[in-house]
Amino acid sequence: MKTILLTGSLFSLFVAAQAQQRPVLTTNQYEQAQRFLGSNVEQFVDHSSVRPTWLAGDRFWYRDLNAKGSEFILVDPAKRTRSAAFDHQKLAEALSKATGKAYEATRLPIQQFSYASDNTSIIIQADGKQWKYELQSGQLTADASVVPPTPSSDGRPSRTGGGNEVLSPDKKRAAYIKDYNLWVRNLQTGAQTQLTTDGIKDFGYATDNAGWKSSDRAILAWSPDSEKIATFKQDQRQVSDMYLVMTNVGKPTLKQWKYPLPGDKDIATIQRVIINVDEPKVISLQIPPDPHRATLSDDIASSGTFDDVNWTQDGTKLAFVSTSRDHKQEKIRLADAITGSVREVFEETVSTQYESGWGAINWRYLDKTNEFIWFSERDNWGHLYLYDALTGKLKNQITKGDWLVTKLLKVDETKRMLYFMANGRQAANPYFSQFCQIGFDGKQFAVLTPEEGNHQVTLSPSGAYFIDSYSKPNVPSVTVLRSLDGKLISNLEKTDVSRLVATGWKPRCRLQ
Repeated sequence: MKTILLTGSLFSLFVAAQAQQRPVLTTNQYEQAQRFLGSNVEQFVDHSSVRPTWLAGDRFWYRDLNAKGSEFILVDPAKRTRSAAFDHQKLAEALSKATGKAYEATRLPIQQFSYASDNTSIIIQADGKQWKYELQSGQLTADASVVPPTPSSDGRPSRTGGGNEVLSPDKKRAAYIKDYNLWVRNLQTGAQTQLTTDGIKDFGYATDNAGWKSSDRAILAWSPDSEKIATFKQDQRQVSDMYLVMTNVGKPTLKQWKYPLPGDKDIATIQRVIINVDEPKVISLQIPPDPHRATLSDDIASSGTFDDVNWTQDGTKLAFVSTSRDHKQEKIRLADAITGSVREVFEETVSTQYESGWGAINWRYLDKTNEFIWFSERDNWGHLYLYDALTGKLKNQITKGDWLVTKLLKVDETKRMLYFMANGRQAANPYFSQFCQIGFDGKQFAVLTPEEGNHQVTLSPSGAYFIDSYSKPNVPSVTVLRSLDGKLISNLEKTDVSRLVATGWKPRCRLQ
């Protein structure tokens, strides 16, 4: 006992001594550290990113930030050209004349623009007004046309962008929730049509609530022909409530919503349905309600839209995956969009937790050949497998080795080729990603981004080109444009950190 007490006393003295030896940080040191927070150093980094706004024919523009301000760049992959999107000086002069304010070519009061339908002019927002700028003549006039929202650079829908409506593929209708039911709005006439009538509070159609995140946006998937909608009726009636007191000026407000916790008897469930839009009709799929689960997480909209559903091109069938509450069982199913009948294709059961990828769902249904591309970690690495959708039998493992597929980005059914991101193939760092290709039969594997470093890839709308940005923790990014076979089309930007280094900043060091 004496030894224990003595040891404890010595330890206390050691801790006290260490505390006394710690240097006292000064206000200047805190301010120095604050200077190098991300939000404060961005202004000293030039040519750091390419965020494309895609146009017809895989052309795109982006805004390049540099020491002088910014420049808008237009790229045409087919012509292999990279040039200014418009005459910045002429636009600055025209805006200065029209508004009575002085504008510089490198500091225009815009961050984005839209091409008019004829591509001979652009539409901008400046000085609280909308303007039309003629590219050839340099003429600037007030404009009242309706400009569609700018799509995201990766083409994925967003929980927060584009309001609460979900646009149909033909751009003629938009679906939304009203009083727990699903409606569509004709974008040409403004006419509103109610598709469902029996939705009620906590048991409504297409509602978005995962507990820790939610929105008023409808969660659904339009069929490619814009005639049907795949969605669900979410039952939260028995789910426990979560409460949060919001602090604000005056009296606090109480927020209450449905949020199941681990161990709760009841969680939200979804009754899957298909809805005919032209002549409203709700077709319930002939299976019991599924747990509110998806192959990426507990959220059925992790990807920004309705997860784990694949329509066939003609809209007659819907492939989907049902996930168990504990994420240990996945059931791959095919539904008849006319009758609601469901066929079990195959299933996967794991002892831990199944996930279909890292930030992306890595399974696809191939209607033309009646096959499934499936993702699994059954050999302890994340790989792709080919299944026969008629028999549910495994045809072959596609990728294999001591590395993993993270994101399946493109499936070419005609050439039977897959394009995906992979980690663990670079000796320098197993976390570095590369863009790769492989055939359905496991042959023709190739790395399409050979430079050492972590690659981030954005495919063009047609999939014929991709933007590749690669970097290391201590090496600034380089951004290039490549054709799908990996061949270099154009150098776009090379990040310059010289102004940042001049402030005293130093790149991070890798711990060995």
